[in-house]
Amino acid sequence: MGSVEFAIMKTQTLRQRLQRTPALLAPGVYDPLTALIAERAGFEAVYLSGGAVAYTQLGRSDIGLTTASETANVLARMADRVQVPIIVDGDNGYGNALNTQRTVRDFERAGAAMIQLEDQSFPKRCGHLESKTLIPAAEMCGKLKAALDARHDGDTLIMARTDAVAVEGLEAALERAEAYLACGVDALFVEALRSAEQMDLACGRFAARTPMLANMVEGGKTPVQSVDELGARGFRIVIFPGGTARFAARQLQDYYQSLQRHGTTQPMQDKMFDFDELNALIGTPELLAAGRRYAG
Repeated sequence: MGSVEFAIMKTQTLRQRLQRTPALLAPGVYDPLTALIAERAGFEAVYLSGGAVAYTQLGRSDIGLTTASETANVLARMADRVQVPIIVDGDNGYGNALNTQRTVRDFERAGAAMIQLEDQSFPKRCGHLESKTLIPAAEMCGKLKAALDARHDGDTLIMARTDAVAVEGLEAALERAEAYLACGVDALFVEALRSAEQMDLACGRFAARTPMLANMVEGGKTPVQSVDELGARGFRIVIFPGGTARFAARQLQDYYQSLQRHGTTQPMQDKMFDFDELNALIGTPELLAAGRRYAG
């Protein structure tokens, strides 16, 4: 089965899954290995954020430094390795409506099941950083309509995100979300809600009409809650987008400091896979067996 066929299979699965309870929990991933581990852990979908691409591909902050092609390349390698649907952060489309169309086409070809687009101006920044700026709602509607028109398959889902809570206030953010929903998008994401009360207001207005996404950022603006709590509020998608990178960075910091101090990995070996364990995880025995079959 080719990559486009896989993508179609994934998007159909995701659309159908979002009609069911409980809420879909999609952990953050940033490369094929993290996506594979998440899939093996039993998650039904994964989430690739722009921040995770910036952290791991550039070693830089999430302030609009990455390009669409960099994200598409990471996405394509992940989609080649796992079969669970991948929700991907398309930032602000990386430009105007025409740039957004190219982004959607590239991400769809790379295997995205759902593409998230936001109403920040350029350069954008992490939704939980200060001093964000927005494009007009009418311009964002044009970009969303362009994104919907650019899809090769109608089951490639488009999610609209608004960052207006921090810039214009909650009511303005909900009005923007209303306008974006009217464009025909498949899901809504009101970023950086500040309290449980704001979550309830957003879900009360939209959850009965479209899937709503809750973004859990450790140390961010939104109170971190469990998927069960958020599902009870009305959210149908829950992401922990940067937790994987933050966890890995902390563990690698400890690993490198230990190696520098001791000159050996011995003190850390009980926290590591050994050679055979890692090869078992990534399927090396199966891959070598396939090679032998092809070798005749």
